[in-house]
Amino acid sequence: MQFGAKVTEENIKEYSSSSNWKNGNFVNLEETGMSIPLKKIPKLIYKQFIEKKGKTPKKPLSIHDFDIQKFNKNGSDFKFIWYGHSVLLLKISGLTILIDPMFGPNAAPISPFPVKRFSENTLDIIDDLPNIDIVLLTHDHYDHLDYQSIQKLIPKVKHYYTAIGVGRHLLKWGIKKDQITEFDWWDNKIIDSLNITFTPTRHFSGRGLKDRAKSLWGGWALKSETKNIWFSGDGGYGNHFKEIGDKLGPFDFGFMECGQYNENWHLIHMFPKESIQAAIDAKVNSVMPVHWGAFSLAQHSWKEPVEEFIKECQNKNLHYIVPQKGEFVDLNKVYDTKFWWRTIE
Repeated sequence: MQFGAKVTEENIKEYSSSSNWKNGNFVNLEETGMSIPLKKIPKLIYKQFIEKKGKTPKKPLSIHDFDIQKFNKNGSDFKFIWYGHSVLLLKISGLTILIDPMFGPNAAPISPFPVKRFSENTLDIIDDLPNIDIVLLTHDHYDHLDYQSIQKLIPKVKHYYTAIGVGRHLLKWGIKKDQITEFDWWDNKIIDSLNITFTPTRHFSGRGLKDRAKSLWGGWALKSETKNIWFSGDGGYGNHFKEIGDKLGPFDFGFMECGQYNENWHLIHMFPKESIQAAIDAKVNSVMPVHWGAFSLAQHSWKEPVEEFIKECQNKNLHYIVPQKGEFVDLNKVYDTKFWWRTIE
């Protein structure tokens, strides 16, 4: 079941109506090569799965317990909790929103080499979460869309907003069709007083050998009466960031992809300096790194993304915060980053 759903002729007919579908695949706005020369692959595999020093914490990373009273307390129009990697629980405009809820223990469940999570028993977190008004899914990669997590969430979730094509996996996994809304880039929907827009990224999709680029990928912009928030989604640096800022910015706060980068896949994952430049291009006033702190999917140390992110924020005079995993954050209050990772080996 982890593979999700195969692409059908009916799916293809539906996807082909998108302006971002060309020659049988979804495509990026800029030419984006993703092939790695065969001669480099053995070395990459060795570095990824054998050379492990510094790539994972020596002990499991702790996660704060969920406090439902604090989360539901009236006050700020925008508050959130980060659970590592790209998992975020938000409260905005009275709506409870969960982004890319991958709480599973393994980011490569179909691979012979598991990619284990830095924290333990994270699927159990779902039991404590409140009912979810909306789940937002950026794309269908295993480190963002997890079968076990979706199954546990079914009784709690009212509706799922996904990139085009991701909905077919949810249908196979038991989600009702009328609970799923698929988005193309720049599609938007207003729920109560919250305006939700799906924004472009420079990435790809696929869960198996035959479904590469058969669903779309992107980020999410959330605009309430008082706050404008952006979740960048996975992807390489490109001209789309300026377009996002021009169309939807400025943003009060941005969750910026930062982690799992490598020169061999530079066009589909940003280095930290590029994450900060992307935030500046998109007119983001304050930032936080995501896509780190949970899995080792590249060859850098587990702390490098956040350290380089902070260094570049300081160079560019861009405000940043880095909460602990599971920590409740209310952006109406002054937040003091405690640099918690520096005390962990």
